[in-house]
Amino acid sequence: MRLGQLPDILATVACLILAWQLVVWLTGVPAFILPGPVRVMSALYDNAGLIMWHTLITATEVVIGLVLGTACGISTALYLMMSDRARRLLLPALVLSQTVPVFALAPLLTLWLGYGLASKIAMTVLIIYFPVTSTFFDGLRTTPGGYLDLARTLRSPHLSTLLQVRLPAALPSLSSGVRLAAVYAPIGAVIGEWVGASNGLGYLMLLANGRVKTDLMFAALIVLCVLTITLRFAVSGLCSGMTRWAGYPEQA
Repeated sequence: MRLGQLPDILATVACLILAWQLVVWLTGVPAFILPGPVRVMSALYDNAGLIMWHTLITATEVVIGLVLGTACGISTALYLMMSDRARRLLLPALVLSQTVPVFALAPLLTLWLGYGLASKIAMTVLIIYFPVTSTFFDGLRTTPGGYLDLARTLRSPHLSTLLQVRLPAALPSLSSGVRLAAVYAPIGAVIGEWVGASNGLGYLMLLANGRVKTDLMFAALIVLCVLTITLRFAVSGLCSGMTRWAGYPEQA
């Protein structure tokens, strides 16, 4: 996702808003079930301060979780590549861990870590850890054979080959994983807020729903979408710079 795609994205958003308004007009659905775009924008304007506060909380959870989850994923992939025993023991455990719905762990994380930021950050880390680990590990394993042959010819030590040959060649794969993580991270944070929180956009959406303030709930949802898209653009820019630095073509 690049800035050059921004006009296409805005055009798509405009079409969706128009379709939304047409549905409201044609069906005459009550506002407490489906408010129109104008009503939602009004709620967004009237509650701008409240929404901004909860957005900052969610953004903090997402960014910290994204950084920690990416760091853990990168470390795990490198360790798997360095150790045969780790591959025999950890790879089956990683695959097995995906049979447990991550969403089902949210109540346990809230019970263990409380209603503050910690449980939401942990949920975010869990939801992005496997995509980052698996994509980066696949990239490390599929280093072009010519690079490895040259390293063997030069008698490069295993660690030097990993860090100087395999790692740069795996950066495009890592970039793909981190881009996915940037989209999944807000989902993890909001799910954690739904289970138990006193702040954040997920909490605000539940609060608005309980008070039948559907327009406020939609406003919070729109802000969450904007937050996710902004994070995706930022991460995509960083990943593109990283792959260009490594000498690989820029990815979308």
